[in-house]
Amino acid sequence: MKEYNATIENYWSPLLVESNSDDPVNHRVPERTVRIKAIEKHAKYWTDADYIVFNTYLWWRRPRMNALWGSFGDPNGVYKRVEMLRVYEMAMRTWSDWLEVHVNRNKTQLFFVSMSPTHERAEEWGATKGDNCYKETDMIAKEGYWGKGSDPKMMQVVENVLDDLKTRGLNVQMLNITQLSEYRKEGHPSIYRKQWEPLTQEQISNPNGYADCIHWCLPGVPDVWNELLYAYIFDQ
Repeated sequence: MKEYNATIENYWSPLLVESNSDDPVNHRVPERTVRIKAIEKHAKYWTDADYIVFNTYLWWRRPRMNALWGSFGDPNGVYKRVEMLRVYEMAMRTWSDWLEVHVNRNKTQLFFVSMSPTHERAEEWGATKGDNCYKETDMIAKEGYWGKGSDPKMMQVVENVLDDLKTRGLNVQMLNITQLSEYRKEGHPSIYRKQWEPLTQEQISNPNGYADCIHWCLPGVPDVWNELLYAYIFDQ
């Protein structure tokens, strides 16, 4: 944006630390492996920003993941199959340790966006079992609704890490967008998303099977997230 002398960058690092899902095109890896102590591959691009907004959630949604101590391709590397929540915490600790050392506290404002909900199980809001966000046109009206697409244990890990950083003199502001987004089952692209490969007739006959209930329409719910970020920035 030349008129503001500002640059906005979107950096792809879905698991924060180095992983086998780092390629921005060929990244849909079922058996995800993270180099649990390695973040510099990505973090070296983050050091000079005025504002950094972090987020990592959906790509962790596996019961267990491979943690690697060492380098990819190194025969001496140690792989271990670990429960996801534990791997997530280790990655967040690696991230927080990097921030403490490398961030210019007089320049950079830091934010972490909480979990982005999914709406893939219509029975959770009282609709037909087996359906999802397809054909949904209204918000969820039940106060405090919380679906299984959001993991409070992962949110607690983030909060603990941010609290620990604060005791070390580094403030990372949590942008808690989860609860407000939980209500918006109608805010997803559903069947109107871009399809990377042509759908078969069988797929077309079953819209629930290919409806996108993970990503969000634009304009839409993410605009509210941006309004929250805007408010925090100008409240500093």
